[in-house]
Parts: sequence; structure tokens; C-alpha cells
Amino acid sequence: MNTDPILEETLIKRSQQKKRTSPLNYKERVFVLTKSRLTYYEGRPEKKNKKGSIELQKIKCAEVVKHDSGPFPCQNKYPFQVIYDANTLYIFAPNPSSRSTWVQKLKEEIKNNELILPKYHPRFWAEGAWQCCRQADKLAPGCQVYKLFADGKYPLAPPPPPPDGDDDDDEKEDEEDEEIVTAMYDFEALENHDLNLMKGEEYVLLQKCDVNWWKAKDKHGCEGYIPSNYVTEKKSNNLEKYEWYCRNVNRNTAEQLLKSEDKEGGFIVRDSSQAETYTVSLYSKSQGEGGSTRHYHIKLSQTSPCLYYLAEKHLFNNIPELIEYHQHNAAGLITRLRYPVGRKGRAAPTTAGFSYDKWEINPSELTFMKELGSGQFGVVRLGKWRAQHKVAIKAIREGAMYEEDFIEEAKIMMKLSHPKLVQLYGVCTQGKPIYIVTEFMELGCLLNYLRQRRGQIQKEMLLSMCQDVCDGMAYLETNMFIHRDLAARNCLVSESHVVKVSDFGMTRYVLDDQYTSSSGTKFPVKWSPPEVLHYSKFSSKSDVWSFGVLMWEVYIEGKMPFETKSNAEVVQLITSGFRLYRPKRASNAVYEIMTQCWHEKPEGRPTFCELLLMINQLVEYDS
Repeated sequence: MNTDPILEETLIKRSQQKKRTSPLNYKERVFVLTKSRLTYYEGRPEKKNKKGSIELQKIKCAEVVKHDSGPFPCQNKYPFQVIYDANTLYIFAPNPSSRSTWVQKLKEEIKNNELILPKYHPRFWAEGAWQCCRQADKLAPGCQVYKLFADGKYPLAPPPPPPDGDDDDDEKEDEEDEEIVTAMYDFEALENHDLNLMKGEEYVLLQKCDVNWWKAKDKHGCEGYIPSNYVTEKKSNNLEKYEWYCRNVNRNTAEQLLKSEDKEGGFIVRDSSQAETYTVSLYSKSQGEGGSTRHYHIKLSQTSPCLYYLAEKHLFNNIPELIEYHQHNAAGLITRLRYPVGRKGRAAPTTAGFSYDKWEINPSELTFMKELGSGQFGVVRLGKWRAQHKVAIKAIREGAMYEEDFIEEAKIMMKLSHPKLVQLYGVCTQGKPIYIVTEFMELGCLLNYLRQRRGQIQKEMLLSMCQDVCDGMAYLETNMFIHRDLAARNCLVSESHVVKVSDFGMTRYVLDDQYTSSSGTKFPVKWSPPEVLHYSKFSSKSDVWSFGVLMWEVYIEGKMPFETKSNAEVVQLITSGFRLYRPKRASNAVYEIMTQCWHEKPEGRPTFCELLLMINQLVEYDS
């Protein structure tokens, strides 16, 4: 029997037994696919301890798991499923290419199996129900036709034809295969190959070109590229289409948003700190001087797992029905849900570049305005692209960076797009100086923001800032991108006081004595862990150490770490086990997170995904 590996890769496996989805239930395993088995091992590829094995002939289905971008308590974000016997194994790949390869290879190997499922569940089994069809029986038959190959053909004989009179069902299945999306924001086509979007209109999705840009067709038959973060899937259980839902809003931001609207019964529905759960944030003017916000968790009934409720046990089949009921009845809330805030009046998100596959910007399309400051690369100015889109323009002074290397890296960096990252729009390389064009952040650098408002920022806001940065860093970690210079000076603040991570990965291209050690290696000493100080070994875990120092900067409100010490003294202190003290404004729980970031060994530090879970829980319950 051929036991040569077809595929071998370190992936993440979710426990099949545990009900809770904590980080402890997500384990790194070395997966090996052969002609006869799918086996997974604990440990490094060269020294493996077998943990489980599945005979390929028992596999009934191998397919991608549809999801709403997590959040998953692990660094891999691309799940797929292997169904065998009465079990479903959930596996998380590090990127779309890896997942696609595993699913395709598994499908090829099981194509002659006799037990292929006619239907499967495209979403997770979680919280006692299938998230796609809400059936509460784990062994319930699937709700979507399983097509073993992309062309929809079955590997063996096709299934028997439906009984007479069921032709309409075939048509419905064909319609279901056509993916429809709804625009959440207006989008004006900036290039000839783009497509205009109108908020609320539906579009047929033709191709997912990459994670940030999709090709779509409107109702008039016009085709073009659209930003993926401007649309949402049209499906019954998708909350994105509702005005009151906000995905990336934490407790503190929700309170600020509702306070600024200052409407009795103003509310939003947002993601809770726990995965796949939601919270209603509700504002009332009658609750104390200046009004106040209450937060209600949307819960699943213990007796009827498929039914939802809020303050009192008025049970509903889904969240939209629950919201509609409480819009007319307070039923235990401080007031009824009168005024949906949600996305109302909020700016559309940034796009990864101005258009699909556009990274080179013509300098003649840039208008230069006031100077914003100067950084390690050169002068930064406020500007406009094509006289209408506000941008920040960094002019790279000659000799400040390795330009050719950076230009290649910029093509990759442009594809990184997240609400808590400063978006890179493109570069101008046609002349000198080179320009880097990015999202404009109205309130400037986080370090100056903290110093200018010292003593005026509420503790809840300090924690929210750390949460924003951690969210952005968790995304970089997931995409295996190392920042190398995470610090308050390299984060920026938007007009709505959202903090975003900037200048990720740029340190590699800097030519600046401030970042050069005696060995010629470039790194910011006071933000660096032992393995960087001694061996120049960078990783996401070295970024975690820097994040701990950034948290310290936030809670000390902009003071310099080790302010009286030289770089050489800092190296000696860190090596001997010395750590920064607890700032007065940091609670013991907050300082505990900082100290976890400063574990001497990289493997002893949490991941950013784990840190985000810890901070989310503090924001939700302790702020």
C-alpha cells in the first residue's frame, strides 16, 4: 500500500468533543494525507506523536466551511471540514491557497467512495445547533446539495431524478448556486473596469478575484470590480444587511456612538466578546444625568436551543424577529429599541487600493496640501487623489530606505486590509522622490494624541485603544506578516478616535542610525524582546512583546519606556529579567496581560488572537 504523503502541513484542529470554543480547544497538528489515510500528529514534522487517523474510504464529504470571518480563537482563519462516520472534523488552514489545496486533494482521493453525502451542512455546528439551518440535532441531514467537484458533477452515477412535479426544485437549486450580494455602501467606480454600487441594491457575484476585490454584475447587466467589504451575502441569517448591526464595534465605541446621537432608545447590535454571540447596546436619556447605555446579551434558550431572547424570555426564531419585537415592546429593557444607529451616518470603509490590481499611482493625480509632520522616511503631507479622495502622502527622502526592495513589498502590503490597519493605497515610483500614498488619519499619531490629552482620557478609552491595536495585529498575525516596529508612534488615530496600526513591516527598509544596534541590525531597542536584542530573531511573538510595551505607553499616557536608561542599559535590564512597572491607571488585570506579553521565551507568550480574546472580555465585563 502506498504510504507516501500526498500533502503534509501544520494546520489547526478544533476539538470534536468540547462544547466551548476556547483557545484551548484549537490545537496545532501536523496533518499528513496519503492514498489511504488522513492522519494528524502532535509535535514537529521531524518528531511526531500520532493523535488520530481517518481511513479515506470512510470520508463522506470534504468541503470548505462558510463563515462570517470569525472571530476564531486561533491564528488560522480558513476552515474546512471532513465528515466521516457520524463525526465532523473541523480543520483551519493558514490561507485560502492552503485550504483550497487540501479540499481539492481530499475530493480527488474520495471520488470513488460509496458513502458520499447527497447534502451537507455548509456552516459550523456550534452552541448546540447547525449555524446554517438552525437544526438542533447534530445528526440532522444536510441542508445544501454537496457537489464533489466545482462543475457540480458527482463522481459516480448521478443521483436518481426527482419525482414528477419536482422540476421547480431543480430550478431553485440553480438559483441558490448563483451568489447574490447586497451593497452596504455606495461605491463610485474609479476605473473603467470597476462597477458602481448603490446602497441596498443587489448584485450577482461572478468571481472572487482576491480577498479584497470581487467581480459582479448589476441588474442592468453591467459587469465590473467591486470592493468586497462594501457588500454582504444575501441570506436569511445574515445580519450585515440590517442598519442596526455593526460588526467591528466594541463596548466603548458603542457607548460613544450612541452618546453622540443622543436619541432616546438609540441602539445597535454588535458582536460580543464570545464567538458567534451578540449584544444589544441601548441608550436612554432618562437613565441618570446625561443619559446612559445598557448592554444586553442576546441569549439562546436553555429549553429551546434554536430560540433567542433578550431581557425577558420572549422567545424568537431569529435575531431580526427579536429586534423587531423589542422595537415595539420594552419587555424588560430600559426602553424599547426606538432608533437604530448602526451604520447610519458612518463613513464607508477603506478599500485595498483605489481599484482592483492598481498599486502604481500617477503623481500628476495627487494634490499636495499642508505638511502633517516628518517621519523616519521624510515629510508627510495631507493631499488629495484626483482632487476628491483625502490621503496622506509620504515623500521618501533620498537615502532613507532601500527603495527597490520596498516597492516589491508594497504590492503585498496593499492587499492587507482591515478596519484597524492604516490602508496603503499605492506608491508613486515614476520619479524622485518616491511617494507612499495611505489613508489619512485626522487625529495623527497615537503617541502625540496621548501626550496632548494626558489626564483627560477615561480608562475605558485606554483599554479600547489597546483593543483596536490588538485587533489589527491579530489580522497581521493571521496573514503571517510581522510588524517589527510596533509602538505608539507607529499607530494613528482617526476622526472617530479609532486607533489603527501603521508602518507595518517598514523597519526592514529604513536606513537610520536610531534603529541600528552595534551589530548593524535595525530594531527599536526599548520595544524589543530578548531574542531580538541578542539574535535579531523576529516573529509574531516579538510583535507581542512590543504590544505589551505599547499597552504600557497607552496607560502611562505617552511617557518613554525606560526613559532614563540608555539602549545598552535596557538590554542589560531585560536580559536580567527586569520588566516595566505597572502604570497607576492600569488595573491588575490589564497589567497581567502586559506581563504575559513580556515572557522571556517567545513560546510562553500568547498569540494576538488569544490576547484579543482576553482584552475583549475585559472590555465587555470590566470597563
